Amino acid sequence: ENEDGAPVVSGISTFSSPNYFVPPSGSTAQRPQNPGEGMIRFNTDSGHLEYYTGTHWADVITNNNELGDQNNTNSSGGTGTRGLFAGGNTPSLKNEIEYISISTLGNSQDFGNLVSARTGNAGCASAVRGIFANGVTPSRTTDIDFVTISSTGNASDFGNATITAGYRGALSNSTRGVIGGGETPTAQDVMDYITIASTGDAVDFGNLAGGREGVGGAANSVRGIFAGGSASDVIGYITISSTGDAQDFGDLLAGATTITGCSNSTRCVFGGIRNPGYVTDMEFITIASTGNSQDFGDQTNNRGGAGNAASSTRGVWAGGYGSPAFRNTIDFVTIPTTGNAQDFGDLTYSADRVAGCSNGHGGL
Repeated sequence: ENEDGAPVVSGISTFSSPNYFVPPSGSTAQRPQNPGEGMIRFNTDSGHLEYYTGTHWADVITNNNELGDQNNTNSSGGTGTRGLFAGGNTPSLKNEIEYISISTLGNSQDFGNLVSARTGNAGCASAVRGIFANGVTPSRTTDIDFVTISSTGNASDFGNATITAGYRGALSNSTRGVIGGGETPTAQDVMDYITIASTGDAVDFGNLAGGREGVGGAANSVRGIFAGGSASDVIGYITISSTGDAQDFGDLLAGATTITGCSNSTRCVFGGIRNPGYVTDMEFITIASTGNSQDFGDQTNNRGGAGNAASSTRGVWAGGYGSPAFRNTIDFVTIPTTGNAQDFGDLTYSADRVAGCSNGHGGL
């Protein structure tokens, strides 16, 4: 046996049990200090099998997030991860929820409606539920709504956030959603968390490094990222399964007034950036490491306040505002590469401060 109690297997071995085997398990903090390429274990924080690639720990993703109807001719045609976009302003407040199949191209179609029309709400999701939290109605609100992503229909009440705020960021893994920052109207550093499969009020998680509104969130199954907001260039990270204050990750290429992130299990790409003018810039980080962001490419047009959704391969941004117009544009990128965004299709409405989520992002 090794020092960690796992058996040493040498030579050619066979395993013939028709039932199961139990791999080594432990929390993220209990990962081997000097892992070897190909090591596999069960992470009790994320609830996923993971393996060491030689540079970082990666999840073995087993969720089936394939949704869609091949009889449809719009972006719900075909199967794949589903992205949802909700709310915003034009400048009148919107209550629409739209959806796309991220693996396809085409225009969005109607999903249903939020409980109330609002702008600046924050989106996150599990493989089953989409969450839309806080916002401006036009007064700030604590409201949290939820939908079942595989169906269509109107949102229902989930509970309340710990603060009355708008323009917050959100991130999630398969179990927990974390909502951070915002303004009341002063910029806030509060982070809340919810258990997505239940309903009820949010609970305090910790604090960001300074008050920030318009902050962008993204995650893999273990680590959450909050970046930018209120013209800050700070990138912070949290361990989603725990609680506590955000820790320093690195810096964006420039301060961002608004920003949104799309992530797979390895990488986060930031878009929808305003800093303070509306720009086309996109940046990326490797979630499991720390360090400053790097240039990814450019979006098809300049805009801030876009909604975000992601699959294991694609990041998608929808809506936003770019001088001099509200946008209905949907862009996509291939997350593991770098390069400029391409046109995906259009939302059925143009709006700024749209919220987004998906059932197949990096935290699942």
